[in-house]
Amino acid sequence: MTDSCVIELHHDALRTNIDFLKTHLGPDVILSSVVKGNAYGHGIREFTGMAFDCGVAHFSVFSADEALNVRDVTGNDATILIMGDVEGDSLAWAIEHGIEFYVFDTNRLEAAIRIAKKTGVPARIHLEVETGMNRTGFPESDLPRILKLIQVEARHIEFRGLCTHYAGAETISNHERVRSQIVRFKEMSQRVEDFGLKPALHHSACSAASVMFPETHMDMVRIGIMQYGLWSSPETFANHANRHQYTIDPLRRVIAWKSRILNIKQVQGGEYIGYGDRFISQHPMRLAVIPVGYSHGYSRVLSNQGRVLIRETHCPVVGTVNMNMFVVDVSDVPDADKGDEVVLIGTQGSQSVSIASFSEFSNQLNYELLTRLPHNIRRVVV
Repeated sequence: MTDSCVIELHHDALRTNIDFLKTHLGPDVILSSVVKGNAYGHGIREFTGMAFDCGVAHFSVFSADEALNVRDVTGNDATILIMGDVEGDSLAWAIEHGIEFYVFDTNRLEAAIRIAKKTGVPARIHLEVETGMNRTGFPESDLPRILKLIQVEARHIEFRGLCTHYAGAETISNHERVRSQIVRFKEMSQRVEDFGLKPALHHSACSAASVMFPETHMDMVRIGIMQYGLWSSPETFANHANRHQYTIDPLRRVIAWKSRILNIKQVQGGEYIGYGDRFISQHPMRLAVIPVGYSHGYSRVLSNQGRVLIRETHCPVVGTVNMNMFVVDVSDVPDADKGDEVVLIGTQGSQSVSIASFSEFSNQLNYELLTRLPHNIRRVVV
């Protein structure tokens, strides 16, 4: 575990976001907290504990190892849904422990039935159908055969959900495609019903779809980025703000990323700073060395571009970001000293470095930036 920097998770911010989301979704819609990708970089165990404390009782993950992390925090008091990778021994573990999981190919369904028969524990499946994402999901042509198998093996299967995923609901340019998916999902849901099967839940919406297409709320919504205090895209925020006539963002950022000044250095004009010749001082400069680099997720793309906060002042990165260090210009902060707090993402006094501005500097999606934060950075709930 590195002490060069720390990630702070703000409990009150998460509670604000959860309260907002519950109001947005209404009392009859389950909020499933998506904590895949190490809870979008927030730390799956730390974030799950916070969300559970805020009243969330349903969690969606990508893989069995993530499900194990959630279960270690919540015990048997929350529902866990694996949306992606669960094969072999992991599938047996999931069935034996009542973990729910997506089924999107015949092999997994048949394997689940065999394990359920052997253990005497029914497999709790969510049938994913293909509506236009073309990634995972049963095509409509496979439905009769799959539904017949579920019907025949009803003693060994709990049909917990029928689901799909939309291909880019956060972008207006994708909306016709998404609308066709919504229609397709309704048609396939009707086919399931006509076959005489009724899943406990219908669910299709992520954060963006829940905002852009309220009709997709159905029985449950899988909320990822919004619970962390971020919008899927500027278009998503604009849509919701215009619809509800407000200008202040109702979401609060849960995460802050902080470090400290490792060293202070004075250089004269005409000197190269750091590796190579990417930066040369034009005048005497006061520099601060920060013990964070690309090994911590601070991208090399931020060389000569990034900004950090020191004593409520935006300080630019100068030179190349190294593996474990980068340098910033603190000439405008004459009292900056070794050990001072450095905010990489977050707020310091009245100033802030947003995730959006940070990701724009590094040419990364906010999702990408967050999930690349290494697991060994210490996460602290505040």
